[in-house]
Amino acid sequence: MKRFLSVFLTVIISAMCVSCASPAEKETLNMEPEVSQMKAICELAVMECYYHNVAKYYEEDASGVLWWKKDKQFWIEYSGVVKLGVDITSVNIEVNDTQVSITLPAAKVLGCKVDSASLTEDSFIVAKNSADVDASDEVKAFDEAQSKLQENAASDTALLASAQQQAQDLLEDYITNIGNAVGKEYTIKWIYTDATDNPLEATTTEASTTENRDE
Repeated sequence: MKRFLSVFLTVIISAMCVSCASPAEKETLNMEPEVSQMKAICELAVMECYYHNVAKYYEEDASGVLWWKKDKQFWIEYSGVVKLGVDITSVNIEVNDTQVSITLPAAKVLGCKVDSASLTEDSFIVAKNSADVDASDEVKAFDEAQSKLQENAASDTALLASAQQQAQDLLEDYITNIGNAVGKEYTIKWIYTDATDNPLEATTTEASTTENRDE
């Protein structure tokens, strides 16, 4: 995904350079990172993760009377897809000549979905001596699986960190490509925020041009 986006961004920059060729060379020199394009990059920088889990369903005294009551207990095996990324409404970007300031929020779960095609009769494992399981129980179990999928993904700090890093890498690649096109070296200040948009830390990186990288 990252490689595709990087190629896509390079094509955009190249096209911009061609369109700005003589007699519009001055326009090329005035080209700079655009906030709208950087926000679009954040929107595209979504990481898809595939999960295969087992969710448990339990209902006490589900059937019977008095001392002959039975609990209902079974497991559901399922697969699902989770999309992780940064919320673009919390991304703040400021460009001042060669100084770029980017507020990058922590990545979060943007969407999750249990793959209904992964659910078959074999997906439901009913415990021995369990009360009978009906269609309504399977619907409840499906909803539980959906909630569990969201919960597991939201607590996976390693994947969330990777999703945030992917967005940062793509933004830095974009700014570097702009710098290569106009012969400028940009300094990027990264301001990281938590899930409630509170600042955590700030770092600074140099979006090096191709010449500086070769040296």
